[in-house]
Amino acid sequence: MTSETKQKQATPAPADVEQTTPAAPKPAQSVGPSRVKKRHRLVAISFLLAVILPAFLVLGYLYTRAADQYASYVGFTIQSESAGADLDLLGGLTSLSSGSSSDADILNEFIQSQQMVTEVDAELDLRKLYAKPEGDFYFAFDPEGSIEDLLEYWDRMVKISYDSGTRLIELRVNAFAPEDANAIASTIFERSSILINRISAIAREDAIKFAREDLQNAVDRLKAARQEITTFRNLKQIVDPTSDIQGQLGLLNTMQQRLAEEFIELDLLTGVTRQNDPRIEQAQRRIKVIEERIKEERKKFGLAGSDGNEVLATVLGEFEALEVDREFAEASYLSGQAVYDRALAESNRQSRYLASYLGPTTAESSKFPERGILAFIVITVLLLVWSICILMVYSIWDRR
Repeated sequence: MTSETKQKQATPAPADVEQTTPAAPKPAQSVGPSRVKKRHRLVAISFLLAVILPAFLVLGYLYTRAADQYASYVGFTIQSESAGADLDLLGGLTSLSSGSSSDADILNEFIQSQQMVTEVDAELDLRKLYAKPEGDFYFAFDPEGSIEDLLEYWDRMVKISYDSGTRLIELRVNAFAPEDANAIASTIFERSSILINRISAIAREDAIKFAREDLQNAVDRLKAARQEITTFRNLKQIVDPTSDIQGQLGLLNTMQQRLAEEFIELDLLTGVTRQNDPRIEQAQRRIKVIEERIKEERKKFGLAGSDGNEVLATVLGEFEALEVDREFAEASYLSGQAVYDRALAESNRQSRYLASYLGPTTAESSKFPERGILAFIVITVLLLVWSICILMVYSIWDRR
């Protein structure tokens, strides 16, 4: 094979060269302007209707229609005077109660109750006071509303701050005139004072009632104890059993000593004289007389018998038991009388009262309604609700 033939075979064909050549990149297409879709228009319209328009209406109402409100502040607490040390000598079972946190809890509930609203309305005509702004349809009260409506409106206009630890109660009373707010706050304080005075009076009446009952029971017990002693004296015929029995025992002891001496003397005479000695007969007669006298003395006090000492111990035991009952009844009487006198003294002074440490104040400028805060809250809520609704709608569209 020649060199030319080898060269032709080694040279590639034009077709082969075109097949191995890489393809040129296509030119980039230009992007046209984006079009507003229908759902975008719906979102914009919904934002306008659900956020912008309500916010505009609320702002317009707050700054053009909502009436100015004036606040009056009043703060008070319940003070109690200590009744001092208990005078009950039998364990301190009777004492006057003092103010406690329960009184403040009662007062806190009373201020929010329908009874308070009714009393203040009867004195100041709340419906008329709270219906003054004619163009304010939200913050003003409808004078035709029921007492339940007025109670609900009361909760909006009267704010209570109560600390159960310190028992401090502070009120903020709103009204459409400074003098109206001050009048309502003053009336609330007066009605609260009346309630505390009523509670204190009930406590004092209960204390007097219980003290009087205890005193009467003590008097009846003392009378019964003394009557039992009188019955015992009439039955035993002894005025003072202790002294009488002690004197009788002394007399009996003397007689018994004399009787013993006579027996000794008789024994001596019997040993040294004859049986018919007249001194023996005289000694025997004296012994007999002393024995009879001893029996008579015992009969006088009901102690005759073979075991007189045992009967005497029974009489002394009965009398001592009656004496213990009488002494206990006297101590009860003295204690009951002291407690009753103290209860009467406490009833003449106010043991619990309402002490004011703030106001009622009179406002010079209006701070309510707080238009900026209310507008921010309304717009924030509208945005949140609108955003949640849009997210829900888009979620439904994406699933289709």
